[in-house]
Amino acid sequence: MEEIGVDCTILPDGNVQIRRIKVNDEWLVVTQGRQWVDQGGRHVMILIAGSESNHLIFSRDTLRWELHSGRDSKKQIV
Repeated sequence: MEEIGVDCTILPDGNVQIRRIKVNDEWLVVTQGRQWVDQGGRHVMILIAGSESNHLIFSRDTLRWELHSGRDSKKQIV
């Protein structure tokens, strides 16, 4: 499985601020959009320069990030 990282800050109100994600050993700066929480976990919309929008989900069950691209592929994020 491809390993992907998330560089973020958890704010006092529980929201997260995503600064960058690591894909293929390269850190990519992201622009963050809205975020929300539901029974699946915390969802954060992000945009990587030159790419379509992506959707990060922090799963309450696994305590892992998942990345969903605009084509709905899924990768585990540690």
